[in-house]
Amino acid sequence: MLKVAIIIGSTREGRLGGVVGSWIERHVAQRDDMDADVIDLAATPLPTVLPQFGQPPSDPDALTQLAKVSPRLAAADAFVVVTPEYNRSFPASLKNAIDWHNQEWHAKPIGFVSYGGFSAGTRAVEQLRQVFGELHAVTIRDGVGFNGVWGAFGPDGEVTDPSADAAAKKMLDQLAWWAQALREARAARPYAA
Repeated sequence: MLKVAIIIGSTREGRLGGVVGSWIERHVAQRDDMDADVIDLAATPLPTVLPQFGQPPSDPDALTQLAKVSPRLAAADAFVVVTPEYNRSFPASLKNAIDWHNQEWHAKPIGFVSYGGFSAGTRAVEQLRQVFGELHAVTIRDGVGFNGVWGAFGPDGEVTDPSADAAAKKMLDQLAWWAQALREARAARPYAA
């Protein structure tokens, strides 16, 4: 089984990240090759003051907060990042979680489920591709984007447009291929950044 960490990036009150995250989690649960671990950044907040570069945090509370997230990222074979678009970018909470980690992202694939108004969160994803490239991660080309997200889900939490389900399957198929290939490569020869 591939371990897939689903990261819900928004911490805003009234957010739809939980609805979108639960929807993609159900897609992962339907597969026989993946096991999901949902990391909701609203439920597992990380400190916002980073230590000096290359140094461990000096604040014991920071270590406690990181212990709830870092081992889960390290154990993941792949990631699905669920992100809204805020002001043509992604949330600060997501950037903070990314910046607290480094090796956890190395040589692992990342798929995206984005949402927003008319842009479907695509500008946030394009910026995230650059950030994750710097961290030696592999981003999946195909993703899922919800424009007009407020009308994209019914009261049951399911999508109103079935093409989103097809897009999720395609993205997860690609994620599984990369996750398996990169896991085998890392086992055969450790990745050196």
